[in-house]
Amino acid sequence: MTQELDQLFGRLWDQYSELNPKAPRIHQLFEDRGDTVLNDHVAFRTFNDNRLGIERIAKPFLDLGYTPQDTYQFEEKKLFARYYAHEDPRQPKVFISELLLGDFSTSLQETVDGLISQLSEDERNDPHLLTRGRLWTVDGKTYETLAEESEYAAWMAAFGFCANHFTVSVNDLDSIEDIGELAELVAAAGYEMNTSGGVIKGSPDVLLEQCSTRATRIEVPFSDGPKEIPSCYYEFAKRYLGADGTLYQGFVAASADKIFESTDR
Repeated sequence: MTQELDQLFGRLWDQYSELNPKAPRIHQLFEDRGDTVLNDHVAFRTFNDNRLGIERIAKPFLDLGYTPQDTYQFEEKKLFARYYAHEDPRQPKVFISELLLGDFSTSLQETVDGLISQLSEDERNDPHLLTRGRLWTVDGKTYETLAEESEYAAWMAAFGFCANHFTVSVNDLDSIEDIGELAELVAAAGYEMNTSGGVIKGSPDVLLEQCSTRATRIEVPFSDGPKEIPSCYYEFAKRYLGADGTLYQGFVAASADKIFESTDR
C-alpha cells in the first residue's frame, strides 16, 4: 500500500510541477539548506455534483487506507470541505473542497453541468481521474464569465482534476522553525507570497500557521485561444501541540478561506 501511495503522490507531484514550475525550485531551495521536505497535505477541488463530488474524488485515497476526518464550511466562497488522514501519520493529509453549486446563479449551474456532462461515465470513474486534468472543452469567454461569479469555478473549468497545491511541513524542516522567517526566505528568493489577510494566516493560539505563494501564471489553451491565468501554488504549514499534548492535525477555516485566494486573478 505504501508503494501505491508513493506512486500516486508521485504522479500528482509531476502533474502539479508542470502547472506550477516554481514549486520544484522552492522544494530545491530547502533541500539545498540540508532539509528533507515532507508534505503536510495535498489539496484538491471539485464541484458538489453527485457525479464528481468529494466522495468520488476521495475514493482513490479511501481505497489506500485514508479515512474521513473533520468538515469545514466556507460561507462567503460557498464551499464545503473535508480532510482525510491515513493510518500512517507519515503520509500527507488530503484536503478536498467542493463548490456548492446550488448557492450560485442558474447560469453558473448550467455552465458547470455542461462541462461535467461532456465526461463519459468511464471518464468519471477512471481510477486515475485526479491526474487527468481538464477533460472538457471550454472557451476563454466562459472562463471569464465564471470568474466574475466564482474564482473557484473558473479555476476548475480551466484546470479540472489535479492537485491544487502541495504543502511543505514546516515542523519537519531542520534549518528553519519560524514560519515568518520561512515566508521571508521564499519571498527573498523571488517568489510572490499571498498577502490576503496577511502573509501568515492563523497563529499558535489556533494551533496552525499557514502561508502560501501566489499561484504561478501559465498559458492555458482554451477553445478560442490561449490565455495566461493563475494555476497552482505552494503552501507552508506549521502545527502546534494542543492541550492534550498531541500535534494538531486539522485545519482552520478562517485561514483556509484566505489561502484559497492564492489562485485569484
